[in-house]
Amino acid sequence: MSGRLAVSDITPVVSGGTRPSKAVVGEHVPVTATVWREGHERVAASVVWSGPGRDARPVTLPMTLVDEGLDRWEATVVPDREGMWSFRVDAWGDPWATWLSDIRALTSAGRRAEALANELETGARLLDRLAAEAGGQGADPAPAREAAAALRRAGLPLERRLAPALGGAVAALVARHPLRDLVTRGPVRHIETDRQRALAGAWYEMFPRSTGGRDAGGRPVHGTFATAAADLPRIAAMGFDVVYLPPVHPIGTTHRKGPDNALVAGPGDVGSPWAVGSYEGGHDAVHPLLGTLADFRDFVTVARGLGMEVALDLALQCSPDHPWVREHPEWFTTLPDGTIRYAENPPKRYEDIYPLNFDNDPEGLRAEVLRVVLHWVEQGVRIFRVDNPHTKPLNFWEDLIRRVKETHPDVLFLAEAFTRPAVLKDLARAGFTQSYTYFTWRTRKQELADYARELASEADFLRPNFFVNTPDILHATLQHGGPAMFALRAALAATLSPTWGVYSGYELYEHLPLRQGSEEYARSEKYELRPRDHAAAEAQGRSLAPWLTLLNRVRAEHPALRQLRRVDFLDVDNDALLAYVKTDPATGDRVLCVVTLDPHTPQSGVVRGVPEAFGADRPLLLHDRVTGTTGLWDTDTPVTIDPARAVARLLTKELPR
Repeated sequence: MSGRLAVSDITPVVSGGTRPSKAVVGEHVPVTATVWREGHERVAASVVWSGPGRDARPVTLPMTLVDEGLDRWEATVVPDREGMWSFRVDAWGDPWATWLSDIRALTSAGRRAEALANELETGARLLDRLAAEAGGQGADPAPAREAAAALRRAGLPLERRLAPALGGAVAALVARHPLRDLVTRGPVRHIETDRQRALAGAWYEMFPRSTGGRDAGGRPVHGTFATAAADLPRIAAMGFDVVYLPPVHPIGTTHRKGPDNALVAGPGDVGSPWAVGSYEGGHDAVHPLLGTLADFRDFVTVARGLGMEVALDLALQCSPDHPWVREHPEWFTTLPDGTIRYAENPPKRYEDIYPLNFDNDPEGLRAEVLRVVLHWVEQGVRIFRVDNPHTKPLNFWEDLIRRVKETHPDVLFLAEAFTRPAVLKDLARAGFTQSYTYFTWRTRKQELADYARELASEADFLRPNFFVNTPDILHATLQHGGPAMFALRAALAATLSPTWGVYSGYELYEHLPLRQGSEEYARSEKYELRPRDHAAAEAQGRSLAPWLTLLNRVRAEHPALRQLRRVDFLDVDNDALLAYVKTDPATGDRVLCVVTLDPHTPQSGVVRGVPEAFGADRPLLLHDRVTGTTGLWDTDTPVTIDPARAVARLLTKELPR
């Protein structure tokens, strides 16, 4: 800060201003600051907002005093293109607002004109100044000159002398050309703006190798990019817009794991895709049984034609057979006995995976990983889901993401970091576009509400991705809750977070764990082919696909569900019911969500404050997108949700399009 006035507590700010905050194109970003000065003189403030590029012209936006007791000022900025935006808060003494306040107080107290000579002349001089400054900027100074002359006409009644100065023409001129004393500039802050997919999207995780069906003997057939592409219309029909693929690279054979993570693999076992690399190639190659790079590009093209894009796993680890092990042994950790350290996450052991060592040759490894990422960008990939980023140096990710986005600003990175909160959040601050979260383990009413509020408060730097399940995580609630639990968890994820996702098999209610107390799937797809007959399941009514389709349709039609910053939880006198209103600041769109947390029995309660949450002072007619009914919602409205019929109600003021 440089100047006389106090300008502090500016938001958004990340890491004290050393890192940019985050936004997406079209997002309404609130900028706030505390502004004050000594004494009783009035102050004002504005945001100086500048887009990417050296030729960008700054725009000045007035700020509004939103909390007089706390001296808090606010304005809203809206980036309209990708790149690094900047802003600062300017504050100044406002002599015209001070004069208006004083003269109104004095006249209200009954002061006569002859006792206000100094005040009237002070106002006239300010108007002279306004006329000169506004006229110098091309504005018509006449209203200010006429008002100044009126203040100096001693023969006129006081009301007539004051009327022009208090009128609309002068107010409009001041609004466009404010008088500013003691201008104080706050520090420059930055907002990195991504495309909208960085904030909102519906993800579907699939293993291409499991899409080959079965042979005449009922044995699974290894799928290809072509068979996987044939499954894309089904996924697109459910409304998903991102298809996420685990690693598609060659898989090593040394210490290859068998089914259910068995230490010894049989001759036909396919191994874990995360054991990247073999004599057939490394991170820049595709598994030959899946096809060729051209086949992969065709897969990307098909997805794009269906309105989806492909996210690819970036797993920076190697099979013992990876070419890097032979060509760059310095990129690994060698133990005293000469062997290379394999991965461990006690009690889990991964003898088929070598972690990378970023200390011996950091520049060489950074250059190679950058080459690999840009290689896949050339194949059409614009989203990378990064495996275990918390096991690599933070500055490595900061450097890699910055260098990729210098030439490809549309590339996004999702951090798969189910780790300590400080680590998860620092990865987001370092540049990761999105983050896996702890949603999977938030199951009770209060902890769900608290977590959603926490994430909304961190929207300036952390964007959540609510996956309901992953190949590694089958939560106990899904193991024992039945189909309704799958439905309600999907409802929570799809409405509480602007980005959410499912792992294939979720729509078929796959729920068997490897063992009691484990979150691992039995017959895990990480180690074997899992062909699925989705068409048969839907025909027999054993699929959640219609519900997932409805959730994604409502999300697509309502921007309130595709934003993170505004969620208001409503009081419900039943801990098995969660009610909240999502609001889009840009459009004013609102959606009321009431979700049961009990998958077994009907639950009833009274939802309070619905009209107020919609900004209304009277009962509202709301349309339920789940039941298709329309009903009146008052300050206290009873509701019953029977999970045997529907696990949630999604209510809007508008009928569906």
